[in-house]
Amino acid sequence: MTAPGTGAADYEEPVMPRFMLLMSYAKIEGVEPITSWAPGDIKAHIDFQQALGQELTDKGELVDGQGLAGPDAARIVVFKGAGAPVVTDGPFPESKEFLAGYWVVDVESADRALEIAAQASAAPGQNGVPIGQPIEVREVMSAPSAEQ
Repeated sequence: MTAPGTGAADYEEPVMPRFMLLMSYAKIEGVEPITSWAPGDIKAHIDFQQALGQELTDKGELVDGQGLAGPDAARIVVFKGAGAPVVTDGPFPESKEFLAGYWVVDVESADRALEIAAQASAAPGQNGVPIGQPIEVREVMSAPSAEQ
């Protein structure tokens, strides 16, 4: 089918669902903070994260992924009407719940997003033991059509 007056094919590209995978610094029983790990364990963890990012890139699934600075470097901004917005350094969730990083992925299904989250959760910790870090998975919503 051709779009009227354009000569261009009238088709819609398949829309892949987009998900955000959120990694928090939740306290995990039996896992010490990364700051107390041996340098080799930290390197293995970072190598794992980089390999996961490369795998998702090679599959065309990775939109973006980043680690985040600690909550001490974060600020909260609130619009309060006329004048400058209010900028504070908190309150934030308890330190055991702060956001550590994220991935945004375009995947064929929610199941694939969950599979990636499970893979990320298995990142190695001390002595190469998977840390089982919680990864929250949320679908990125699109704006509703203005033509309704």
